Formats: sequence, structure tokens, C-alpha cells
Amino acid sequence: MFFMTGLCFASWASRIATIQQTLKLSDAALGGVLFSLPVGLICSLPFSGWIITRIGSRNLLIASLTIYCITLSVLGLCTNTIQLICCLLLFGFASNAVNISVNTQAVAAEEMYGRPILASFHGLWSLAGFTGAAIGTFMIGRGIVPLHHFVMIMLVVLLTIVATSRFLKFDKPASAGPAFVMPDKSLIKLGLIAFCSMICEGAMFDWSVIYFKKVVLAPQEIMGLGYTAFMFTMATGRFVADSFSHRFGLKRTLQLSGMLTATGLAIAVIFPHIYTALGGFLLVGFGVSSVVPLVYSAAGKSKTMSPGVAIAAVSTIAFMGFLVGPPVIGFIAGAFSLRASFTLIALMGVCVTAFSTKAKI
Repeated sequence: MFFMTGLCFASWASRIATIQQTLKLSDAALGGVLFSLPVGLICSLPFSGWIITRIGSRNLLIASLTIYCITLSVLGLCTNTIQLICCLLLFGFASNAVNISVNTQAVAAEEMYGRPILASFHGLWSLAGFTGAAIGTFMIGRGIVPLHHFVMIMLVVLLTIVATSRFLKFDKPASAGPAFVMPDKSLIKLGLIAFCSMICEGAMFDWSVIYFKKVVLAPQEIMGLGYTAFMFTMATGRFVADSFSHRFGLKRTLQLSGMLTATGLAIAVIFPHIYTALGGFLLVGFGVSSVVPLVYSAAGKSKTMSPGVAIAAVSTIAFMGFLVGPPVIGFIAGAFSLRASFTLIALMGVCVTAFSTKAKI
């Protein structure tokens, strides 16, 4: 389910430049359209917190992932900005429901295994992102329209849901509680670290292809190469995150992650050429790879909240960064330039290092 979720989002992200060109949207206009995603997420927060206590995470995951992939295919049908905004609102709404329910299932699976495996789940999400990026690059190179691309992905996801849903844990609906629990100070600090990192991550998802097209001036057939490189190192980094942090410590790992992110983005901004930008995006992938799963793992050890509640609270803060970052980049790109936007995102990498240094972890 983590893999299918990542495949849906990466499929959309890989075709943003195509849809922007088809609808003739400026960078600023695209930023406004992309803002529909976080709006949909915000609208979903109270609903997801309420519904998961009544139907359980298993049923919510099956229902929300089904809606998520169907909405993906509908995005390919959009012929004007209004239609795209409406579909992205639903896409964001479903994405948050999927995020909460799939992480709740992951926590339950981790308890059954009796050892840390949360980073590997997120690694599978990233691996799906790499796969989706590669498929998107192939589709762009062959001139296949987004609708046909998205319908193929939808069919794969629906078949996977049918085949694998019986392996999800049947969790009993809990008694009704608050839709959102305000985290304590230590969890807020963890949330800020993840928030800054996921701004960078979201920027790479939504704008890396456009950056290669408009700033790097890459040929169309390799326009998605930077995004694919980013997803590759991000997936690789997550599969080694647990062992690396165990050896060098959580704080040092997070500090290094922030520095790698900032350095990679700085290289891509200062030297906007194919090979240098590609190298920079590779570093960014390694930089953001371990932050979120390690922060979630630390949140799960909270002494003031249960693991599930703590992870849900931190996840909500983090995911806002993932969805708010891309539209902000569009606004800055419209006012200044896309390189200026990526410079600001590089500063978010510096913030990850700074917040990690101050946090008691």
C-alpha cells in the first residue's frame, strides 16, 4: 500500500510540466493551482481523524487509496484550470486520509515485527516514486498523454488493492476521540524538522522536472532525469537510514541530512547545467531520505503520548510542508525566478540542520 501510494503521487508529479504546458499556465498560475493540494489536505484533517476512529485504519486505507487512484485518472481529463483545481482538492483530501491510515497500519506492523521497520516502509514509498518517475519519463519521451498514463496506473493500483487488502491488519474501531491532538513542545520540534525537510521534498516532486526544462534547458527526452535521480538516491537512503543512524546517532544523521540537502540545491542553483544539476539533485535525494522516517521513529518513543497519536501529530505538521512548499515556489518563481525559489528551498535544508542541533534527540 505504501508503494501504490507513492506510485500515484509520483505519476502526477512526473506530468505536472506536461499539464502546465497543455493548460498554458504560468509558473505563478501553476503555484496557485498546486495550492489546491494543501487546501484539500486541511479539509481532510478533521474528517480523517473522525472516520478512522469509527471504521478503523484498514477500511479507511482501502477506501481512500481507491479514491486516490481514481482521482489521479480524472486529473488527466482536466481541460481547464477550474477542473484541475477541483480535482486537486479531492486528490489532496484523499492523500491525507491515505497518509494517516497507511502509517497507522505501519505502526501496527512494526509492533508485530518487534523491530524498527518504519524507514523501510517509507523506502518503499520512495522506491515507488522512483518507479513512477521512470514511467513518467518514458511516457513523456513517447508523447503519451497524461490521461492514458494515469488510467494505466489506476488499473495497477486497483488490482493491487484487491490482491493485497486481505493482508492488512483488522483493527477494531476505537472509541471516538478528538480529531487532532496538539503535540507537546518536543514533538513540535520534531515536526518542524520534518516540515522543513518535506518542503524540500515536495519542491523536488513538483518542480524538479520544470527546473530541468526551464533553467537547465534539458532536452525533452531527458527532462525527467533529475527527478528520477532524486528519487533513486532518496529510496536508497531510506533503506540504509536505520543502520546509519544507529551507528552515528540520530542527531548527527539529521544534521548531515540537512547539510546534504542545502549543498545539493545550492549546486543546482549556482551551476544550472545538466551534469552539475543532476549531481546536486542526487545529493538532495540522500539529504531528505532519512529525515521523515527517523523523525517518525523518534516521535513513536514519546513519553507524553502513545506512539500512534504522536506519529499522527508529527505527520500532520510534516505533511503540510510537503504540500505547502510547491505552491510557494510557484509564487516566488512568478515574482522573481525559479532559481530564486530553489535558493529559498536550500535554506530549508539549513533549517533542518539548525533545528536538529537544538532539539533534544
